[in-house]
Amino acid sequence: MMKHAWNNYKRYAWGLNELKPISKEGHSSSLFGSIKGATIVDALDTLFIMEMKDEFEEAKSWVEENLDFNVNAEVSVFEVNIRFVGGLLSAYYLSGEEIFRKKAVELGVKLLPAFHTPSGIPWALLNIKSGIGRNWPWASGGSSILAEFGTLHLEFLHLSHLSGNPIFAEKVMNIRTVLNNLEKPQGLYPNYLNPSSGQWGQYHVSVGGLGDSFYEYLLKAWLMSDKTDLEAKKMYFDAVQAIETHLIRKSSRGLTYIAEWKGGLLEHKMGHLTCFAGGMFALGADDAPTGLTQHYLQLGAEIARTCYESYNRTFMKLGPEAFRFDGGVEAIATRQNEKYYILRPEVVETYMYMWRLTHDPKYRKWAWEAVEALENHCRVNGGYSGLRDVYLRHESYDDVQQSFFLAETLKYLYLIFSDDDLLPLEHWIFNTEAHLLPVLSTNKKEVEVNEK
Repeated sequence: MMKHAWNNYKRYAWGLNELKPISKEGHSSSLFGSIKGATIVDALDTLFIMEMKDEFEEAKSWVEENLDFNVNAEVSVFEVNIRFVGGLLSAYYLSGEEIFRKKAVELGVKLLPAFHTPSGIPWALLNIKSGIGRNWPWASGGSSILAEFGTLHLEFLHLSHLSGNPIFAEKVMNIRTVLNNLEKPQGLYPNYLNPSSGQWGQYHVSVGGLGDSFYEYLLKAWLMSDKTDLEAKKMYFDAVQAIETHLIRKSSRGLTYIAEWKGGLLEHKMGHLTCFAGGMFALGADDAPTGLTQHYLQLGAEIARTCYESYNRTFMKLGPEAFRFDGGVEAIATRQNEKYYILRPEVVETYMYMWRLTHDPKYRKWAWEAVEALENHCRVNGGYSGLRDVYLRHESYDDVQQSFFLAETLKYLYLIFSDDDLLPLEHWIFNTEAHLLPVLSTNKKEVEVNEK
């Protein structure tokens, strides 16, 4: 699958951000401004792990010769961080090739002006050349988005570690300071925070889009610190407790789901993005407060089951973008604009963690069903395409092969069918784009051995 996705990208869209597999041409999203090569950088570590050595070398040469950040265009700080910075860091840690470290740090420096706000909470959008930032025009009251400014921590700590420059770590630690000084409604973190006033925007809370990876990065900051970052651990478990109290519900037929909270009212819908949380709960279970380890493993398993049902209840056996638990439906999309599938990884990501942590064979079975569905419905001559409606009998393609399909979906599937000693979870942390970052060991000797 990786060969098919990569070879077609190479044939029809080489050097551009993404591939249109039906039109057989390049696809460019405004998220990356005029930075090019998103699929190349996103795929580097997957190519390396799958031992696609020639392809990895081609990708490395492209990065050396063509990856250019001197662009006069506005980029999404979040997307460029998780895909480009994350992809370059991971490629460096796996291969030891200096070019990747150099490019990662160079890009990190270019993202720093995003933090030039009164509170230090970064802008969502940044013109890389002028250093001028702003927020999404649709965001509540000019706010920054929790999932966006909360998903810089892992990469920026590694940038400080690899450059010897503490500024990256300082910028993301300040975000925590701001959050810890704010009153949390019911212990929950709203999705919107105004970077000028340092105050919350609308009281909307989600473990899906706009919130999701903020929680993931609290847990992973604790794990990546070799379990020394106690502040991250406390913030994570406090947040999870509030999520359980206010957002986690059971449907009448016994499916556990995570609803969205809007100023005290629950919307009984769960997004495909929210499905990553099953893996998160299970990954954090070992360090849970006394007596709760089994509880969090169980919660992970229940979320995995619900997300599996969202796949199983469609004609294509691939899950919709969002599904609901109201008006008599369970785990089904009821609105046309929520029935699409864009090759997203979150469900198989949870299967991967559940497989690694429990070795229950059903996770491999479910993952294989997803593989077959992708082959039957998303594979086309020119690569892999997303679908407009997973409930239809005939494919209606969206004609985009997302870069995260190579970075995440295929990597997580590959790891489910690999031995546990390929990238053991105690040594490697996955960023939210499935890029690998090593645990930053506090023991210097161990670090030297690892580097050798």
